Amino acid sequence: MAPVILFPAIDLKEGRCVRLIQGDMAQATVFNDDPAEQAIAFEDMGFTDLHVVDLDGAFAGKPMNSAAVERILAASTMRTQLGGGIRDMATVSGWLDKGIARVIIGTAAVRNPAFVREAAKAYPGRIAVGLDARDGLVAVEGWAEVSTVTAEAIAKRFEDAGVAAIIYTNIARDGMLKGIDWEGTLALARAISIPVIASGGLASIADIERMTRPDAALLEGAIAGRALYDHRLDPHEALALLKRAA
Repeated sequence: MAPVILFPAIDLKEGRCVRLIQGDMAQATVFNDDPAEQAIAFEDMGFTDLHVVDLDGAFAGKPMNSAAVERILAASTMRTQLGGGIRDMATVSGWLDKGIARVIIGTAAVRNPAFVREAAKAYPGRIAVGLDARDGLVAVEGWAEVSTVTAEAIAKRFEDAGVAAIIYTNIARDGMLKGIDWEGTLALARAISIPVIASGGLASIADIERMTRPDAALLEGAIAGRALYDHRLDPHEALALLKRAA
């Protein structure tokens, strides 16, 4: 069995690597002025996959940190997935042509499901859907607006579309170091056939140990952000634990 993937996260705001509290752009902590340097550091720790979000792009509806993303791609050999401001086919194809392994469609998956289907058909295995939920309902536009639809309902729309993964974030836990919402994440994973990636709140080695339990084999992986930047999670210990459990 392949190990569950641990994705370190780089969130981009104004060209810098930051972390937010519950998606609040006003509560941004800068962890590195050079995102490419941060990507190299993660690769040196042993990570093989990277999760990047263009935060400004998520609000603007178009890429806003392209130069920083391109520097990350030039500096690192990790498989990199990218979300934030990806709302049309030109943006999808542009990023995939530049070396992004997988693009994440968020707001547009709620507003324009046909776009997700078109992209997944054109690029099999390279389109993921990002579903960020507040009190069970999916939030859009960089989490600034909450829809009236549940994450499960939206995910089920794409069961037959060829979507590679659903990245599920519990906004209430994001950046809070309270632990992943295992109940909600695994419930979603059981309800759909698309692989799910857990996001938001990963706090410590306890979350990594939870990832090694049999029921978590449903998941493709989980995303780690603040716990890595705050040194609450030892990357070498975490990766070794996941490798042993595979």
